[in-house]
Amino acid sequence: MLPSGRPLITITLLHPLQSVAVQDWTFGPQSVIRIGRSTDNEVILYSAVVSRHHVELRCHNGTDWEIINLGANGTYIDGRRINQTPVEDGMVIRLASSGPKIKITFGSRLEVEKQKQQSPKPAVTGQEINKDTYIDKPSDEDS
Repeated sequence: MLPSGRPLITITLLHPLQSVAVQDWTFGPQSVIRIGRSTDNEVILYSAVVSRHHVELRCHNGTDWEIINLGANGTYIDGRRINQTPVEDGMVIRLASSGPKIKITFGSRLEVEKQKQQSPKPAVTGQEINKDTYIDKPSDEDS
């Protein structure tokens, strides 16, 4: 826990086929984290199905987080479209019905670093992963 009593929140972009971490962003105490295509978001994902401002994670009462869908193509949990729902540690959301999958976790800085060291990284070929953004590129399978 941080001195404020709020845990760190980590947003992890998952590989579309292997469900392993491709990239993650860790945030300390703040009240809103925005995800979308626009460069004014805290997490920027370049994908045709992701809206400019697709999702907000909002913190209430210092510890309780909720997801709010802002995207035209929706936000999904277990295949079910949501508008607003509490965040649970380890939950996976999907931006649009076929878009990027994101895992949300809470923890201390030590726990987050330990998770990063233990997470296998996928073998990525034909594309470079940028530390700030993720760009969808069609794979050979999409052709």
